[in-house]
Amino acid sequence: MILRPPFGAELRAALGRPGRSEKLGSSPRSRVWRIELPTGTAVLKQLVEGPGAEERYAREVSALRLAARAETPVVPALLAVDPAERVLVLEHLEHRSPPEGWIVGYAAALAHLHATTGPADEGLLPRWQGPDRSDADSFLQLADSLGVPVTAGVPGELHDLLDRLGRAPGQALLHGDPCPGNDLHTPAGIRFVDFEQASLGSGLTELAYLRVGFPTCAWVTAPAGHLLARAEEAYRREWRQLTGSAVADGLVDACAGWLLRGDALVPRALRDGRDHLARLAAEDWSWGTATARQRLAHRLGVVGRMAAGHPGLGGLSVLAGAMGRAARDRWPGLGPVPAQRPE
Repeated sequence: MILRPPFGAELRAALGRPGRSEKLGSSPRSRVWRIELPTGTAVLKQLVEGPGAEERYAREVSALRLAARAETPVVPALLAVDPAERVLVLEHLEHRSPPEGWIVGYAAALAHLHATTGPADEGLLPRWQGPDRSDADSFLQLADSLGVPVTAGVPGELHDLLDRLGRAPGQALLHGDPCPGNDLHTPAGIRFVDFEQASLGSGLTELAYLRVGFPTCAWVTAPAGHLLARAEEAYRREWRQLTGSAVADGLVDACAGWLLRGDALVPRALRDGRDHLARLAAEDWSWGTATARQRLAHRLGVVGRMAAGHPGLGGLSVLAGAMGRAARDRWPGLGPVPAQRPE
């Protein structure tokens, strides 16, 4: 059956009668078409009916409208909406292959996105939710399954970490899934798309993606050290220029938080409450450009190095290092995650 784009009377009144359309690839949660309008080419996205569809639609519309405030555009223009059909019509943008060192421009654009909201926007989107006690318990159980002893102070460190993450200040506009593929590299700059998981919170939550390998994404990328340093500096520079303040401390906490998240080892459709960290002892699985065990080993290495000497995470640093070594001893075929995105 050929599905036609849902373009009802409300959209026709706003945008005119559509012409030719072409179905595009998308996630199972949405349908996307390229359509011809009297004013030019546009993109129509419809969120598929299902659990949480109304909330995801509301988040995306709100986030796009908030992001439109940016002086330097960071999202496609939202041309029209049809809430009854959960439809958005967006400006069409031509994506081109990201240049070498793309992560630097990506980080600068991410800062612009984050800076479009502030304290006055509290409540316009849900607050970002970090890991919880069950995540920390699962991580400690994984250490036990790897045969790595947990020193007495580590559970307390994780308790305090969860508390800090839960209280982390900030009302940045968080994309929710700022993955390679959700960033369009256009001749006019980078634009972000697919805001179904948008929220408000600390921008460090997503700045941490650069270090921990894009944890919610199929395309894991671990950039070279010199590119990572340039990208983080670009983010900090743009944030300061846009907000007049320095980026807050807490990047180590943000990276450690992603290490605890077992649901960041599987695609979103499989984040159903199952303990995915516990699964790792018995099985591995592929997702995009890396396996779950590769993702874990990478994050363990990152947190082990970053948390060394941290006043509140010294024990976790030692534990993560030991778990990383145990993982590679038990699963000797583990390779590094890719250094470049596959485009």
